[in-house]
Amino acid sequence: MRLARLLELGRTVRVVGFDDAPFAKRRGAAVPLAGVVCADTRFEGMLWGRARRDGWNATDALSAMLDGSKFRDQVSVVLLDGIAVGGFNVVDLAQLHARTGLPCVAVMRKLPDLAAMRRVIDRLPDPARRLARIASAGEIHQRTPFVFQVQGEDVEVTAKVLARLTREGHVPEALRMAHLIGSAVMLGESGRRA
Repeated sequence: MRLARLLELGRTVRVVGFDDAPFAKRRGAAVPLAGVVCADTRFEGMLWGRARRDGWNATDALSAMLDGSKFRDQVSVVLLDGIAVGGFNVVDLAQLHARTGLPCVAVMRKLPDLAAMRRVIDRLPDPARRLARIASAGEIHQRTPFVFQVQGEDVEVTAKVLARLTREGHVPEALRMAHLIGSAVMLGESGRRA
């Protein structure tokens, strides 16, 4: 059922939110990925995987995590904490949408400093390809309090869904929990910022 219809009918929106967990700072290091499945804001389950720091496999890793899970047929939308994991392993948001058949949303805490991002990316292998992936994710939208890029869904519907999936603040609950759990698993306790 499409997201607009779920909202119209007041039905539960099941979501998976992915965030990277703390990882080693050396190039090519394994980056743990936490995926939290929620029904609206209620925790329902978890996925765990990995990608490479500053690598190229984020899209494949996230797609495989979802496709290989028991939650695959229940989820209506995929949320990412930003457009990249593990430094600048940039997710191809359009490709993730094509593979999953689901709306895919990269949620940011604030408008990114694109100039600063470019300075870092320029020091990595194949910067043009990384920048092209960021651009192909689409326009960065601001719908207070949310900042996001989306593939596979209308911008206004996406903003309403993000509001539905958020208890307070501007971070949907699935992403907040993925961040907290990933930190706790890797560091022994959750971090301050969620």
